[in-house]
Amino acid sequence: MVAPNLAALTRPDFPLLAQTACLGQPLIYLDYAATSQKPRQVLAALQHYYDHDNANVHRGAHQLSARATEGFEAARSKTATFIGAANAREIVFTRNASEAINLVARSWGEANL
Repeated sequence: MVAPNLAALTRPDFPLLAQTACLGQPLIYLDYAATSQKPRQVLAALQHYYDHDNANVHRGAHQLSARATEGFEAARSKTATFIGAANAREIVFTRNASEAINLVARSWGEANL
């Protein structure tokens, strides 16, 4: 059995990749360490959030903040389940790869050096 081509299956989910580059060739984006492209499902979820729930997470006593916090914690729980974490509290979201690497290095260093 031939494995499906992952790129062919997922490329249509990324609107930005529908562009053409030099000489009419399909756009290829490789700079994911700097900025990751978002699939349309993520763009739709972000649009819904900004349209309906945009508020500070864990910092408000109003309905919008409660919904934003609920969504944030639901994402943490889903992530924990997806990667097999023992507890959702083990999941830490960071802004980017550099912040994540620095957090791991500092946490390990403080515990082991």
